[in-house]
Amino acid sequence: MTLGVEIELQLLDAESRDLTPAAPRVLERLRGVPAIKPEIFQSMLEIATGVCPDVTSIRAELDAALVELRRACRDLGVLVAGGGSHPFARYRDRIPSAGERFEGVLEREQWIARRLAICGLHVHVGMRDGDHAIAMMNAMLRYAPHLLALSAASPFWEGSDTGLADARVTMFESLPTAGVPPTFERWAGFEDAYEALLRTGSIGSIKDLWWDLRPQPDLGTLELRICDTPHTVTEIVGLVALVQCLAAWLDGRHRAGDLPARPPVLWLRENKRRVARHGLEAEVVLADGRSVAPLRAEIEGLLLMLEPVARRLGATAGLAGIERVLELGAGYARQRAAWRRRRSLRDVADLLVEELESDLPMAARSLGDMAS
Repeated sequence: MTLGVEIELQLLDAESRDLTPAAPRVLERLRGVPAIKPEIFQSMLEIATGVCPDVTSIRAELDAALVELRRACRDLGVLVAGGGSHPFARYRDRIPSAGERFEGVLEREQWIARRLAICGLHVHVGMRDGDHAIAMMNAMLRYAPHLLALSAASPFWEGSDTGLADARVTMFESLPTAGVPPTFERWAGFEDAYEALLRTGSIGSIKDLWWDLRPQPDLGTLELRICDTPHTVTEIVGLVALVQCLAAWLDGRHRAGDLPARPPVLWLRENKRRVARHGLEAEVVLADGRSVAPLRAEIEGLLLMLEPVARRLGATAGLAGIERVLELGAGYARQRAAWRRRRSLRDVADLLVEELESDLPMAARSLGDMAS
């Protein structure tokens, strides 16, 4: 159950607060900092941790990388922001990063990939072997909507309120190898599907499977990809802690032969749709496929159930980040609250910068904006 994290971040012009293609200049200053890497567009960067034993180590690595990143940006007129999307930037203005991988994606997918100026959080959990990864993937998929709701931070797109808590995931849904993954009985089934995709030229590598949750055989991990990049490091760490606790709890059930049956893709897709629309205020379809319940209550019950696991893993402090989201609102609610104060999308961009830098969320609840 070792951990690894990747976070995609936005680079903003300090004057306009628009996205700026500053990554090449920033990376030039960051030579020797391998944790910070280019992303598909020059207005984005990625921070990737190493293999970490716990959330405390994840926090330390992210904090250290952010210090280096801000130092490199300081006199370039560049600001760093979290969030799943920029509130008013135009995707047509994005400049692709150099590199065979990025160029290949853009050539193959064209307009679909041009819209991927969006930022996500990826959490890796170490697996024992392939069959273990598949069993855990099937079980973890039930909780992907919970994690999406807690991270949802992309309500605006190109200057408009989309009406969604999370517009970012809808961008990926247009890619044929993205979104809710199929489920498999064992590793051999995944391997057969993967080899068929390679053989037919549908993908070039495992990196072209942009599923919400996927095995990552190159790293020996299960990789959760459904989350937006939250606004603050505390929220990021909270989600990582929740993923680790869920994985440990589900692993215990797996060892006991007590994992539930593979979830129907129909209800996985439906719950994802509900959460993308309503965020934490969604009602989700339960495992019986016949009843619904408020997602917020489901998350609160899950946290209560995972308390012993969190204590065992030393993740209790990390889960406080989840409790803060439940109290103050997820990123989508705080962004809308910032906009409603003065009807200013620049204020939303300011919020993304300020919350990441201060690690303090604005209290959306206090502004009466908890509704989606």
